[in-house]
Amino acid sequence: MAWITRNRLKSILSGKQLGPGLVAGASDDDPSGIATYSQAGAAFGLNTLWTAIITYPLMANIQEMCARIGLVTGEGLTGVIKRNYSRKLLWLMIVVSFPAITLNIGADLAGMGAVSNLLMPKISANLFSLFYGMLLLFNIIALSYSKIARVLKWLCMTLLCYLVVPFLVKQDWWAILRNTFIPTLTWDKQYLAIIVGIFGTTISPYLFFWQASVEVEEMKAKKLVVDKRIIQGMQKDVRTGIFFSNLVFYFIILSTGTVLHNAGLTQIDTVEQAAQALRPLAGELSYLMFAIGVVGTGLLAIPVLSGALSYMISEAMGWPEGLDKKFHEAKGFYLVVIVSILAALSINYMGISPVRALIITAIIYGVTAPLLIGIILHICNNRTIMGEHVNKRMSNVLGIFGLVMMTISAIVLGWLYLMK
Repeated sequence: MAWITRNRLKSILSGKQLGPGLVAGASDDDPSGIATYSQAGAAFGLNTLWTAIITYPLMANIQEMCARIGLVTGEGLTGVIKRNYSRKLLWLMIVVSFPAITLNIGADLAGMGAVSNLLMPKISANLFSLFYGMLLLFNIIALSYSKIARVLKWLCMTLLCYLVVPFLVKQDWWAILRNTFIPTLTWDKQYLAIIVGIFGTTISPYLFFWQASVEVEEMKAKKLVVDKRIIQGMQKDVRTGIFFSNLVFYFIILSTGTVLHNAGLTQIDTVEQAAQALRPLAGELSYLMFAIGVVGTGLLAIPVLSGALSYMISEAMGWPEGLDKKFHEAKGFYLVVIVSILAALSINYMGISPVRALIITAIIYGVTAPLLIGIILHICNNRTIMGEHVNKRMSNVLGIFGLVMMTISAIVLGWLYLMK
């Protein structure tokens, strides 16, 4: 440890060396995502582990393009689309994104409440959800961007819980390696649905908007001048964050695929069911770590979800925006955050189940993701917008592959929905 200077250690502990890429990546493993990954592991064992390998380069590439757009233009993705593309297209994106993101927040709050209720049964799940919603609202409004960013970066560490769970039970590591690198395809509706669900949960449109806007926020907060070094630093940050995200979702599938599936528990619809099922099979520690991870990642993801929506609407309307501004300086921005979280809380009292909310969210994300990826690719190849920082060949290859994969996913999703 002698090689770590006092200043360097202080920087690491303060979270200053962890950028927006880590927060974006970690927030993708929200309670809704954990539910999807748990379903995949419980239903199909190790057969979906390979998706973590496939989605990593696609997601990292898309998030890097979004971050580069923010750094180079000094605007969020909404602002760039507003200046260079159809206003109708922009408002279509916002109109479909609002219910999707709100339902996503609602499902996350419900999951956090349900898991907390398992830990403390005397307090109702709805009361826990309300507490978390109000706690997040207060902190988003009251804290400055630098403090919010620091808290979010520390919350990422709660996801490390999921990396421990598989080591608490005996594993067949050869089977794990085989299923990681050799895709197993089963041509039935349930398997196709879960694969589409994993792609839709992992490559989420709201993260495109968040990544671009928060890079602008970070640039302003640190008074950065964009150059090659800054771009390279951003790329490293994004790749690290997405790697962490995919590592966590890999271990969630691994945990539920070896513990629950092998015990014959193949139907898991919610995160609390997954946590409860782990308790007798993998022990109290596994159950506790799984539950803590759900709450921690919910506290991490909801500011990102509501923030992404607020950036979108504020940029479209030309309102002052940014988590670095106080409430009176950006009332419209913060009102969107308030409305989205309150609307999400009301879902618990409207008879919409978290599972139903997730299905609707997945459909909307699945339809909008290909269109957005196409727009992002077009922006990143436009020298008028990006100057010398346009895409290189590999970015375009991965971007087109991602576009094709998400388009196929949207078509399969539509087919599965119509065939019900």
